Amino acid sequence: MNPSLVAAVAQLAPTVDAAANRGAIAALVAEAAAGGARLVVLPEESMLLAGDVPGSLGAVVEAEWPRFLAELSLLAVSNEVWIIAGGYEPTGTDRPFNTLVVVNPRGELVESYRKLHLYDAFSYRESDYVTGGTEVPPVVMIEGVAIGLVNCYDIRFPELSRDLVARGADVLSVSAAWVAGARKEEHWSTLLKARAIENTCWVLAASSSSPECIGNSLVLDPLGVERAGLGPIAAGVAVVRISLDRTAEVREILPALANRRLVSTVTVQE
Repeated sequence: MNPSLVAAVAQLAPTVDAAANRGAIAALVAEAAAGGARLVVLPEESMLLAGDVPGSLGAVVEAEWPRFLAELSLLAVSNEVWIIAGGYEPTGTDRPFNTLVVVNPRGELVESYRKLHLYDAFSYRESDYVTGGTEVPPVVMIEGVAIGLVNCYDIRFPELSRDLVARGADVLSVSAAWVAGARKEEHWSTLLKARAIENTCWVLAASSSSPECIGNSLVLDPLGVERAGLGPIAAGVAVVRISLDRTAEVREILPALANRRLVSTVTVQE
């Protein structure tokens, strides 16, 4: 029998009030843990709605980043869960990194990922207030299941997800603040399903439900079947067992990865 992992996607509507956001995160993590989750995936910018911060974003991030990490550590220990969540990491400037962090049940920060693909599309310019990362995202082993980190706009770049799977990821963990707009909800579900199907892997996708975002967090299996979804609600969790037996079953009938003829190496360009 292959490993399995009970995981949750959690949906919330962050604001500029970082303390209130931490309170909302605490409630959702407790709810997920009560439902049996061992991993809780939270959205991008769960720490803070950075685009709405008045004054110096850098100064706010300098103050709130350590508080955010401390709260995640406390919640991981008290609920005995792993947590993946999005926040803003100081750079010493007014353009912080948009960073995903992984905290283990001992409260230790074991991995982080600075968003590579900044959302400069659909008349939005994330790069005006965020510094882009320079390294590919990591794969983290959580209770026998390999989790690859993906941050929102990254999902539009299939080579990033394929590289994570090539490095052993069983699951793509997508933290997002997917901005609403014409056809955007359709793009979200289509892209997530494509990444699941083409890589025959699980997808855990947690999206913000802040006023400009769509929510609609999803869990997809390796055939792209929706195993859970939260719709546009303001806050909630969905708990699903991630079964690597299911992955093996799908890859037996759809051996797309084994049938590949083209293999490429991913490098980060400036």
